[in-house]
Amino acid sequence: MDHFEHAGAGMGSGRNVAVFGAYGHTGRFVVAELRERGYVPLLLGRDQDKLLALAQAQPGLEARQASVDDPASLDRALHGAAAVINCAGPFATTAAPLVEAALRAGIPYVDVAAEVEANLDTFAHFAERTRAVDTTVVPAMAFFGGLGDLLVTTAMGDWTAADEAHIAYGLSSWQPTAGTLAAGAVSGQRRGGRRVRYTGGRLEYHDDALPTLEWPFPPPLGPRSVIGEFTMADVVTVPSHLAVREVRTYMTAKAAADLSATDASAPTAVDERGRSAQTFVVDVLVRSGGTERQVVAAGQDIYAVSAPLAVEAVDRILTGRIRTTGVASAGAVFDAPDFLRALSSHLSLHVPLDTRD
Repeated sequence: MDHFEHAGAGMGSGRNVAVFGAYGHTGRFVVAELRERGYVPLLLGRDQDKLLALAQAQPGLEARQASVDDPASLDRALHGAAAVINCAGPFATTAAPLVEAALRAGIPYVDVAAEVEANLDTFAHFAERTRAVDTTVVPAMAFFGGLGDLLVTTAMGDWTAADEAHIAYGLSSWQPTAGTLAAGAVSGQRRGGRRVRYTGGRLEYHDDALPTLEWPFPPPLGPRSVIGEFTMADVVTVPSHLAVREVRTYMTAKAAADLSATDASAPTAVDERGRSAQTFVVDVLVRSGGTERQVVAAGQDIYAVSAPLAVEAVDRILTGRIRTTGVASAGAVFDAPDFLRALSSHLSLHVPLDTRD
């Protein structure tokens, strides 16, 4: 396909990147990030009215209505696209049909899925087929799943195995989008209301109460009360390519309470880029024997930062800066430290020297 050959050449259809769910909260950030980087977003989604409204606000961009239960509509929508970014949850419903359509089109697929089960499904169902046709599928290429994996991979350095990986999310608050709430409901149903954790090298479903503990976040955040085993997509992405028997994720208790509040409201924009006032610190600690390594990332707005993560991923795939094909997580596909450095305008990174061996 000629658009693949020209993908990095800054011309023709090689600059067209389809965004499914373009009018959603994260989708709008992705569209803006693509434009900023010289790509031409193709606006895709299920709701014709929302698509047209977005197209009117984004002059010169093409809107293409498509539905996951209509494969022919997806094929038309992806025509001439060099890659597709799926921003439309719940991903339990959208990921498989979009990956299938990307395989038919012969283009790479990236999504921003935070759902543990949906990401597991993508690895399980498409690993062999994507390798066979030498295409790249990167699930969870977002704040949850992708960023955590890049940070763990960076912290590991030359280690290929570790005993434990701890990922502590220091969110100042959490105003969830409608998509986050819908995805959470789907995940809860799939688990039958049980909880999930990654221990002893495998996922385990349980009914235990989640522990509350104090996590020593670095300054300026400092120690915070966190919910332990607040399990995010990192338990899928990290073990997909690193030999780590325990992968644990933690969430600040305040943010966890915000998320489950009955009156939870969507994020409110506070700057010209549409970001909310929410700040985050992600503190990653890996242990092997008696040695610990740590990496810390900080930034603003978990939804907004998912856009440069996903777009940087597409850019690297289209320009051939990848380590593997098939279904693979961020840390397996990309040079993790280099990827994080490329996001320096969106993320501040700190590698404390005292924990390096």
